[in-house]
Amino acid sequence: MASLIEAIDVKRKMFFEFEGAPYHCMDVEVSRPTARGGQTLVRLKMRNLLTRAVFDKTFKAGDKFGEPDLEQVNATFLYADPDGYHFMDSASYDTLSLRGETIGDDRLMLVDNVGVQILKYNGNPIGVQFPPHVELTVTATEPGVRGDTASGGVTKAATLETGLEIRVPLFIKEGEKVKVHTETREFAGRA
Repeated sequence: MASLIEAIDVKRKMFFEFEGAPYHCMDVEVSRPTARGGQTLVRLKMRNLLTRAVFDKTFKAGDKFGEPDLEQVNATFLYADPDGYHFMDSASYDTLSLRGETIGDDRLMLVDNVGVQILKYNGNPIGVQFPPHVELTVTATEPGVRGDTASGGVTKAATLETGLEIRVPLFIKEGEKVKVHTETREFAGRA
């Protein structure tokens, strides 16, 4: 029997099982009452890993969740085709496939040979976890114009090799590799 996790012990980026489905905790907010007899409540922003739905739900501190049968497999992105996105398991060299709707907008961070972790629930691949940063090449951006920096931290739009559009500093040129923060999809520095 898997151990149970109390709602008060759930932390950001943790996985838990609720109503028979695996969830990923995106944010936690604990409210402790000041009145006697009040109950501590835990508000979780959580993502259903099967449907990709995100919602907030409030639980009592003592509510218990199961640990999901999740396995994280190191993998490398190989290619995409009409059937989906294909990854190679780094340990067994098996090919793991995910449908396009499962990947969603994360496809804009997939470039050949990027290392990711595939989440498997009950042995079936259900999602992808990216490293903190991915390196992508800038394919289109306007040249920085001298004098544009009067207000400080000025940025310009840039399109990356996957089609992702981000804001970059003026000194970034076409053809350069940049690091992109995978959670916020913002510029994180030169690669």
